[in-house]
Amino acid sequence: MASVLQRDLVEVLQGAATQGGMHGILISVSKVKVTVDLSVAKVYLSIFPNNKGAELIEGIKSNAPLIKHEIAQRTKNQLRRMPRLEFFIDDSLEYIDQIDKSLKGKENPLADPNLLDKRKKS
Repeated sequence: MASVLQRDLVEVLQGAATQGGMHGILISVSKVKVTVDLSVAKVYLSIFPNNKGAELIEGIKSNAPLIKHEIAQRTKNQLRRMPRLEFFIDDSLEYIDQIDKSLKGKENPLADPNLLDKRKKS
């Protein structure tokens, strides 16, 4: 069910962004998690460029009922019940990029173990 939702959500969201005049913005659905009772689907979105993410996610959340209706129309022969959609920004790529930059930069915790004490969460 998650893969069906993921495929159709990519088409709907990217199409809506293009039709809305947002050129140069890439929206990808990185993960969809559906609850066991099929009532809620948590949708994790990666948005490029990153600085547009907060603005776009608010627009997507406000249009969630319309998106749900469009997905329900596309999947009416595949899904018996359409779950409520909850949208979140997937920042795992940013996190990986920050780790990569840290390892290449001056503050490399592998080269200087003393930095680990500084980075520990209190």
